[in-house]
Amino acid sequence: MKISFIGGGNMATALIGGLLERGTPASGLQVVEIGAEARDRLVQKFGVRAVAAPDAQLLDCDLLLLAVKPQQMREALAGFAGQLTRQVVVSIAAGLRSADLARWLGGYRRIVRAMPNTPALIGAGMTGLYADPSLSAAERSAAESVLAAVGATLWISDESMMDAVTAISGSGPAYVFHFIEALEAAARAQGFNAASARLLALQTCLGAARLAAQSEDDPATLRAKVTSKGGTTEAALASFASDNLLAMVGRAVDAACARGRELGDTLGRDA
Repeated sequence: MKISFIGGGNMATALIGGLLERGTPASGLQVVEIGAEARDRLVQKFGVRAVAAPDAQLLDCDLLLLAVKPQQMREALAGFAGQLTRQVVVSIAAGLRSADLARWLGGYRRIVRAMPNTPALIGAGMTGLYADPSLSAAERSAAESVLAAVGATLWISDESMMDAVTAISGSGPAYVFHFIEALEAAARAQGFNAASARLLALQTCLGAARLAAQSEDDPATLRAKVTSKGGTTEAALASFASDNLLAMVGRAVDAACARGRELGDTLGRDA
């Protein structure tokens, strides 16, 4: 499978690295990147073809992956309308809907929307995927194989749920980082120095996530197993409950979903 990337930033770099590790030859990958330094870095690090602007060779591909910022997408696609014939187009731009991408591509609808998250940079990502109904099972599989190179994947049957994917897994790493930050601050308040507070917070969150991922028990059961009646964990969880932590997280995700819909409306306008 030949893959062409529009944009050579962090996520494209992660995907290229993941694909190469999984056996995709460098000769099957090419990138459009306007930054000269970024182009040179891609060539030197991965041995892929990198060019400053789209050309005929770029369109000789099976999959066209759009990895530019949402605000730059319409301009980036300006020269592609009427030029695509067989390629599967995969967009990893947050908020941009399939119908808007198709319109900017001159009605071309072989589109997959993907929402990866930043742990993809270390091969531990989570990507939600939505495919236009016109795509075949083989085309869906081809698109999924690219994102699976950097982590887990999940197909969504209703495109409107992509805003929720963005709010939960796309933005989710920031929520986890914020919790780690808060746990660090609490450790420092208890008298630990910065290095010790960082170690305690990071390893606790890392270990708990690994345990949850490997256990047959759900998180609620795991929580109950470490909560002794009348103990220290129960006291802390009671404090979380009094502050209604579940409702706080729910409101945060609702806010992110709403903002995602707003961005889709704004970015998808032609005027």
